[in-house]
Amino acid sequence: MKDQQYLDFEKPIIELDRKIKEMRELATAENIELSKEIELLEKKRNRLRKDVYSKLSRWQRIQLARHPLRPYSLDLIKLIFTDFIELHGDRYFADDKAIVGGFAKIENEKVVIMGQQKGRDTKQRQYRNFGMCHPEGYRKALRLMKLAEKFNLPIVIFVDTPGAYPGVGAEERGQAEAIARNLREMAVIEVPIIVVILSEGASGGALGIGLGDKVYMLENSWYSVISPEGCAAILWKADAATDPAKLEANRKQAAESLKPVAKDLEALGIIDKIIEEPPGGAHLEYEGTAERIKAELILGLAELKSYSADELCNKRLEKYRKMGVYKE
Repeated sequence: MKDQQYLDFEKPIIELDRKIKEMRELATAENIELSKEIELLEKKRNRLRKDVYSKLSRWQRIQLARHPLRPYSLDLIKLIFTDFIELHGDRYFADDKAIVGGFAKIENEKVVIMGQQKGRDTKQRQYRNFGMCHPEGYRKALRLMKLAEKFNLPIVIFVDTPGAYPGVGAEERGQAEAIARNLREMAVIEVPIIVVILSEGASGGALGIGLGDKVYMLENSWYSVISPEGCAAILWKADAATDPAKLEANRKQAAESLKPVAKDLEALGIIDKIIEEPPGGAHLEYEGTAERIKAELILGLAELKSYSADELCNKRLEKYRKMGVYKE
């Protein structure tokens, strides 16, 4: 883990963290017993953190989902799975580095795992294309899913993307077709599919690998047809050009209207379960986050394995047919 970084709404916690750090350094340098004082400050910090995080707005949760230290797919694959063997390429055009996948084991259960991968620094972000897949990324994912079906292995998918790559080349190579084909094929794949939204699940970029028998979301993640910024730019374009403060207000308003966070989507029946994060967020404790995801994956896979292929497909189709509320 890297040094802690703070978001605006975490400012009340900063001073306590600073005091705890100073007292630890003093205790070490001067060989002074300060464990009780440090423990009291930590308890106070933890209570404050719990209070702050219990009152987060939708926009603040979106900011937390984008925290630069939040665990990415490869971080969690290493912590949850064993014997990971990465496979490359779509067998048509290229190997899209924005998505990783291959064979692995979870508690000796063989699975196919894949996930969108962002980068930590500028070099990695360019290499991973900021987690935004090209068409070959979705075709690579589909190739892996077909391998899973061939060998009767369940599929686990980690979603974490600001959207599918919108470049001219991606459109020329059939971005929309690749996403649409994945949706059609995933609807009838005859093995269990579990999807976990790790941080960002934006638009078709997420949906292209997001159709599953069970869809989970980490507590501080978001999943929507469009980002709040994109929504604000479309609805209030004039304000964005002239008034940055108004733009920020518009983004917050868009986030409230879109209802993209886990608690909203669970209430709407879009996802099956929220996976709670360790206190303060997933970026503070990778191992704790991984343990919670792993526990849900094991339970979900055990349940889905009890269904036949026909039952799986029928239940999956019924699940998505029931989504949406309307009046005639």
